[in-house]
Amino acid sequence: MTPRPSEITPQPLWDGRRGFLQQALVLLGGAGGAAARAQAIVEAPNTRDEVSRYNNYYEFSSNKEAVWKLAEEFQPQPWTVTIDGACEKPRTWALDDLLRRHAQEDRVYRLRCVEGWSAVVPWRGFPLAALLAASQPTSRARFVAFESVLRPAEMVGQRRPGLNWPYAEALRIDEAIHPLTLLVTGAYGQALPTANGAPLRLAVPWKYGFKSIKAIARIRLVEQPPATAWTQAAPAEYGFYANVNPEVAHPRWSQKRELRLGETAKRATLPFNGYGAEVAALYAGLDLRQNY
Repeated sequence: MTPRPSEITPQPLWDGRRGFLQQALVLLGGAGGAAARAQAIVEAPNTRDEVSRYNNYYEFSSNKEAVWKLAEEFQPQPWTVTIDGACEKPRTWALDDLLRRHAQEDRVYRLRCVEGWSAVVPWRGFPLAALLAASQPTSRARFVAFESVLRPAEMVGQRRPGLNWPYAEALRIDEAIHPLTLLVTGAYGQALPTANGAPLRLAVPWKYGFKSIKAIARIRLVEQPPATAWTQAAPAEYGFYANVNPEVAHPRWSQKRELRLGETAKRATLPFNGYGAEVAALYAGLDLRQNY
């Protein structure tokens, strides 16, 4: 579903590269505090096996319990990610250069799948805002589009129809530079498992999990709302925003409750997945029933 004009970030917020960079620096300066507040409300993490062996990753399989095995042959090194589009400093980065340039942080985030299951994961990475600021976006940059790698020889799920490959996702630019939006390079204090999107994925903890794209190979700064994988495949079921909202049902099931991996009883789902204090202001005045 393409966002309506009223749902797009107001133009004055992004008029001028200087304004964007100032906003990004302010948000980065508050990243530690925002992350600390977010972690303070998070429960004990799931185990590494729970998270890596039950996972949606359609590039390998639609069977969540088969992904970890099918992903074992995937080669995450060497790796590059290209940043281009509406920016003054497009560049293709080697992952090793990114890791040397940006200090890694450990953050514990909730993960809520649109299908009704959830987990708590200790990610390692750095704020996406830092990478975007280095590319010097122009005033035309209002959205950030992401593409996964295309490797059907290793990613057997890409040999089958269903989704348009490579997998694509997008954020509004103010969502992308929010201090909680993390470029993930590891988990559980170790290298990121291939089943969880190695070597580079996104973590946007207040949104349903399909927004946190895995195996990122390209990031584009664009002016118009980009097409995304699930909004193309099932536009009546998956919207652009996909903020976790227990009051907005998926067309085929309720979102009021969720089943945490490793548990047997469902628990209540929290608005914005529990991160409302940090992110609700991004959507002031929007009708949040427009998730789907």
